[in-house]
Amino acid sequence: MPLKEMEAKPLNRDHGYPLRVVVPGVIGARSVKWLEEINIIAEECQGFFMQKDYKMFPPSVNWDNIDWSTRRPQMDFPVQVKISGYAASGGGRGIERVDVSIDGGKTWMEASRYQKSGVPYISDHASSDKWAWVFFEVTVDICHSTEIIAKAVDSSANVQPEKVEDIWNLRGILNTSWHRVKVQASHSNM
Repeated sequence: MPLKEMEAKPLNRDHGYPLRVVVPGVIGARSVKWLEEINIIAEECQGFFMQKDYKMFPPSVNWDNIDWSTRRPQMDFPVQVKISGYAASGGGRGIERVDVSIDGGKTWMEASRYQKSGVPYISDHASSDKWAWVFFEVTVDICHSTEIIAKAVDSSANVQPEKVEDIWNLRGILNTSWHRVKVQASHSNM
């Protein structure tokens, strides 16, 4: 898709003036800004970035055992996923934060919190409704099958328990364990 303008203004040199070609669905690293010539070749480019940079490896690969030739260069964007939900705490305690993991709980990121659409939530703000649901959301890149987990922490530092087995009871009430969703990727460059 050829571009001559950006945000209704002529392209400047930093963005490819006089013309920039953008290929939808291909990562920005492949949208080179300045071209002197175009060569169409049958084999993959042998340049550094294609051969030894933009490649995705499994967790078992490190700098001691990496074999660059075993993977193709990353050409596609990962799938962007918006993770959203709601949290509440008892006793009038506010929600201090909501943590989300996209790797089964190995690493965590903090989600944005809202009391109502577009209004950031502040747990200790005098006008916040601490007895109501707090909405949260975070947008992430998912490029492989994984497990998404969300857990909330209230203003008294109470954290949801990790496993339902730790709080299970005969009727199953008050199951406040971490919420888990398994995501199955339809394809992967791995």
